[in-house]
Amino acid sequence: MLTTREPAVLVLEDGRTFTGRAYGRRGTTVGEAVFSTGMTGYQETLTDPSYHRQVVVMTAPHVGNTGWNDEDDESGRIWVAGYVVRDPALRPSSWRSRRSLEDELDAQGVVGICDVDTRAITRHLRERGAMRVGVFSGADAAAAPDELLARVASAPEMEGADLAAEVATKEAYVVPAAGEKRFTVAAVDLGIKSMTPAMMAQRGIEVHVLPATATIEDVRAVEPDGVFFSNGPGDPATAEVQAELLRGVLDDGIPYFGICFGNQILGRALGFGTYKLKYGHRGINQPVMDRTTGKVEVTAHNHGFAVDASLDRESDTPFGRVRVSHVCLNDDVVEGLECLDVPAFSVQYHPEAAAGPHDAAYLFDRFTELMERRATDHATREVSA
Repeated sequence: MLTTREPAVLVLEDGRTFTGRAYGRRGTTVGEAVFSTGMTGYQETLTDPSYHRQVVVMTAPHVGNTGWNDEDDESGRIWVAGYVVRDPALRPSSWRSRRSLEDELDAQGVVGICDVDTRAITRHLRERGAMRVGVFSGADAAAAPDELLARVASAPEMEGADLAAEVATKEAYVVPAAGEKRFTVAAVDLGIKSMTPAMMAQRGIEVHVLPATATIEDVRAVEPDGVFFSNGPGDPATAEVQAELLRGVLDDGIPYFGICFGNQILGRALGFGTYKLKYGHRGINQPVMDRTTGKVEVTAHNHGFAVDASLDRESDTPFGRVRVSHVCLNDDVVEGLECLDVPAFSVQYHPEAAAGPHDAAYLFDRFTELMERRATDHATREVSA
C-alpha cells in the first residue's frame, strides 16, 4: 500500500477548492463531479461503466475496509475518472481481499484525493449541481490556482456526451443459461455490468451480448425471445442510433426490458424527451415506488439524466399507450415506463445490484413472464391456424 501522502487539491469549475492528500495514482484527472451515497459496494461502483468520465465523491466517510478482491468487478477495469474519499482504511480487513483499494487505484491509474471534507463537497454539489472538477496531486498540485481552474474548464461536459460505444464490447459474446435453456435474449451493451447477464442466466436465459452499434439485423440474427438494453454513460439525447434500433424491436413485437440508459432510450424511442438532473441519483439506498403493486423498494441508482413523462396520466405514443410504472419518492423523478399495447417496460435503476439491495430482482422475473406470454400467444395462434 502507498503510504506517502503528498499534498493534493480538488478544484470545482465554479472555483470552489478543497485541499487534501494524494490517494491512488499521483497526477491529474478531470471529469464530472458526482457523489455516491452507498455505504458498501465501492468495488462495484468503481468498475461500473456508467461512471465513465466521472469523479466520484463517496459520502461514506470510511472507504477501503474490505480491500479489493478478484470476484466483484462489474467489468474488466475501473471506469471512474477520479475518486474522492474522506478517511481511507489503514489496511483491508476481509478474507476475500487480495490487495488494498489504494493499490488497485494506483495500478489502474486512477487519481484520487483523501483527507477532504466529503460532506462539504456533497452539500456544495447538491446546492450548485453536478459540475466539472479536477483532482491534482504531487507536482501538479503546486500549479497556480488559475492554471488548475483553466484545466477544469477545458474538460468536456456531460451534456451532449456520446459515451456508450467507448465502454461497450467491440465483439458479440454469449453468456450461457444456467441449467436448462428456456429463452434467448439479445442484450445491447451500452455499459453492461457483469451481474446483469448472470441474473438472466440464473433464470434459464441464454444472453447474446451485442455491441452498442448493433443493428436491427444483428438483433434479428440472434432470433431472440426478448431484447435487453443495459445501463451506460453519457447523454441519452445522443443515442439516436440505439433509439432507432429499439423502434425496430418494438415494431417486431419482441418483448423488451431496459435498465438505466435503456430506460432513457425507451423514453426517447417512444417520443419523450430527456433532461439532465441537477445532481443525479447515485448509491444503493434510493426509495422507489412500484406503482403496479404499491410497494416501496430500496434501490441502487447511477444516473444523471431522466425521462420527461407525465406521472398523472397515460401518454399516447406511436407504439400505443404508455404509463409511468415507477417513481422516485425523494423527488418524483420517473423511474420506470410500461408500454400497455406492446410488450415493453424499463426501469431507471439497477435491479441487478451486486452489492445490494435486492428488492428489485423480481424485474428479471417480470421480463421472463413477458417472454412466456409471447411464446404462449404464438403457440396458440399456430394451433388455431
